[in-house]
Amino acid sequence: MFASPSRRAVLAGAAAVAAVAGVPVLTGRASAAGSSAYRWRNVVIGGTGFITGVLFHPSVRGLAYARTDIGGAYRWDDRAGRWIPLLDHIGWDDWNLLGVEAMAVDPAHPDRLYLACGTYAQAWAGDGAVLRSEDRGATWLRTDLTVKLGANEDGRGTGERLLVDPRDSDTLWLGTRHDGLLRSADRGATWAPVSGFPATASATGQGVTLLVAAGRTVYAGWGDGDDAHLFRTLDGTTWEAVPGQPSGPSARVPIRAAYDRHTRELYVTYADAPGPNGQSDGSVHRLRTGSGEWTDVTPARPDGAGDTFGYGGVAVDARRPGTVVVSTNNRWAAVDTLYRSTDGGRTWRSLKDTAVLDVTETPYLAWGEDAPKFGWWIQALALDPYDSGHLVYGTGATLYGTRDLRHWAPQVRGLEEASVTQLISPPAGRAHLISGSRDIGVMYHERLTASPAGGMATNPVSGSATGLAQAARRPAYVVRAGWGEHGNGAYSTDGGRTWAPFAAQPALAKDAPGPIATNADGSVLLWSFVHWDGTRHPAHRSADNGTTWSEVPSFPKGATPVADPADPALFYAYDTGTGTLLASTDGGRSFTARATGLPSGDSQFELVAAPGRTGDLWLSTKGNGLYRSTDGGVTFTGVDSCRAAHTLGFGRAADGAAYPAVYLVGSTGTVTAVYRSDDEARTWARINDDAHQWGWTGETITGDPRVYGRVYLATNGRGIQYGEPV
Repeated sequence: MFASPSRRAVLAGAAAVAAVAGVPVLTGRASAAGSSAYRWRNVVIGGTGFITGVLFHPSVRGLAYARTDIGGAYRWDDRAGRWIPLLDHIGWDDWNLLGVEAMAVDPAHPDRLYLACGTYAQAWAGDGAVLRSEDRGATWLRTDLTVKLGANEDGRGTGERLLVDPRDSDTLWLGTRHDGLLRSADRGATWAPVSGFPATASATGQGVTLLVAAGRTVYAGWGDGDDAHLFRTLDGTTWEAVPGQPSGPSARVPIRAAYDRHTRELYVTYADAPGPNGQSDGSVHRLRTGSGEWTDVTPARPDGAGDTFGYGGVAVDARRPGTVVVSTNNRWAAVDTLYRSTDGGRTWRSLKDTAVLDVTETPYLAWGEDAPKFGWWIQALALDPYDSGHLVYGTGATLYGTRDLRHWAPQVRGLEEASVTQLISPPAGRAHLISGSRDIGVMYHERLTASPAGGMATNPVSGSATGLAQAARRPAYVVRAGWGEHGNGAYSTDGGRTWAPFAAQPALAKDAPGPIATNADGSVLLWSFVHWDGTRHPAHRSADNGTTWSEVPSFPKGATPVADPADPALFYAYDTGTGTLLASTDGGRSFTARATGLPSGDSQFELVAAPGRTGDLWLSTKGNGLYRSTDGGVTFTGVDSCRAAHTLGFGRAADGAAYPAVYLVGSTGTVTAVYRSDDEARTWARINDDAHQWGWTGETITGDPRVYGRVYLATNGRGIQYGEPV
């Protein structure tokens, strides 16, 4: 969902394998000592992230897989009509493996599935891994690589970069971004570089963009340089550039390829950049593999200023020779489309022109007050080999499907990929949850089991949420902040159901919207500003519901304002640069230092106020532990029961308890997990299990103030998880 530039990782030694370990079957029950059994489910939104690949199994009806850039992989359950997550067992330390760079199935062995995992190729990210399963992803064996993969880098919609050799099911090929082509002769248990591959890897390029079998020949796309971009091996040993291949800017990067076994023709889509952004030109070419003849079969490009785009996905009809579908990509002026040909690419028809979109099940796809768009970032495209009318394609937010090439609807039940940043569980009202996420903004969840009927918060529409707050003593009043084109702040007087923009906003709000807070009675707003590059700016205050704003010089730049839930005059802020707690007793006009000498240096330290109390503050300092103050931040005491604290929240107290339940993502020993305490953090019970970990979960957590034991957890790629005792 957010791409970063890549750096090269060096392949050490002939075999790029560090460890092989089994992963248990997902059970859904906690088994560790001091744990409490919970049932975990997704809060339903529907999709919300970039579907980077979809793969129908060629020899099993109804079996399909999907991969995402940051949210793992899924298997389609045809009987239930929903996707089953396959990587929720990935734990905190392995969060980088939730990005799936590529996937492969074995046509001869339907139960085998392979995933190449690794979200970032940056120096600070962990190395990639290959996961292999003999039971369609129910259990896994893992091989750690010594190269980095980039499932959330530019080019993440190309592929697939992983392939089972058509000659031998024990042989696999893996294309990397910066370390060339790898080969395994033992079904992915060990890997070695292919020394004879003719292209030279670079530290900043795309490397191998795709691998595809055409009969017994394997083709590899190459995304770097200005020379050959498509290679092949006829014997599994010797590689060569494919003769006569297209060249020029429109054929610079091979994006995807599909083989029509009936006509023995290979179709390749190209663009001038890897995408999903930055493409302005592209083409589609057909190779007759028997004769070596190339033909440019690019659909006629419509005339129109600004109508620039590349090509992305390609799929052939296994039942109808010569029938092929391709997608445009990065076509913002006229909106992307799918082109379908029934004569081998000689003529094309745009499927968008006759499409009827039904987003009833996921209303947010209407993007506020606008009609739903056919798609954008279309690089994943798949055609059911058993049903010529069943076509699916991925976008930056969902997976659309059709059974008749005319009526389209999201096919994303069970697939949730939101990167969540904000959670509020109101103490009263229709909704038990209000959320804020990257890309899809703020949502009001009337039901946890259905996508919000109102979709994204509108008036204004905004993308990534940066702040969300509720007045503790006036819960009908809610404020939000985020990135948008028509104002980046808004308020609600009906608990978050409807919104109105602030009458004015500070100039900083346009380019640096950050966290926002409102005091206990909703009479004062404090808005902090942080640019996307990390630059911090002075906070601003409003006492007239956003009509006028004034700078607060004494507020630490970029800090998160925290309102006291009981006293409207009190605000708090934690200066992570100096390890100082500051407080305001005049409604946010001025701040003065209280406790000093606390842990410093990490901007993601979190300060939380316990509900219904004045001056009861909890400070999560990641690996430095958890601290508590009961005097408004004058003094803090370390919480001995907690070794690490990443995020903390509160929910309804247990029966007979005088203090709210405390929920924590952190560790009490060696395991980073989700915990609940019913006795003010004296003791903890782990409430997730090894089957339900979801990678990195350190953004935010909150309990439900109306339902004891229910907790809402933000993930970075697996949406909102909510757990309840069983």
